[in-house]
Amino acid sequence: MDETSNHRSWPALEKDDAGLQEELFKLLTVRAVGDPYADDGVFAANIASLPAGLRAMAATHWLDLSLTLDSITWHFGNFGEPKLAAETEAGLRELGLDELASCFAEAKELMLPLLAQRTEADGDPNEILDRAGLRDRGDELDQRAWALDDLGAGRSVIYEAWIRYARQHPERVFGS
Repeated sequence: MDETSNHRSWPALEKDDAGLQEELFKLLTVRAVGDPYADDGVFAANIASLPAGLRAMAATHWLDLSLTLDSITWHFGNFGEPKLAAETEAGLRELGLDELASCFAEAKELMLPLLAQRTEADGDPNEILDRAGLRDRGDELDQRAWALDDLGAGRSVIYEAWIRYARQHPERVFGS
């Protein structure tokens, strides 16, 4: 399909990158329903029916927030439900972010077992890493993830991958 017919089929592609990103956020707000913070697996189940690219975006959005506000290890304290973690890793790979996906997989292997039996008294993910004697490994993964996401102020490797992906594979984002 040529670029002109893509624009006819998916008008969002006519927008500049910022406009396309805004359209993607709107689409996700409508289609990716549920509470990603919950540990019941409902959010992951809800996004499973989305087209592959939109599904990847729904899963990776929360990682982008974690990398901006916290870290890749802390991410699992908020979004560590195993099915969502699996969707996030698969989403990174779908979007072509293989190195970040590898870092995510290593962080997942470190954090999910530590957080599986977590109680309120255990504290935050950093305290859990400290008690397990794994803080250095956690810090190493955090630094690696931040370096992979370091595109400069206000830029996100994940959101830039969304834009690139949507332009290359609109049927996998806007399709049914």
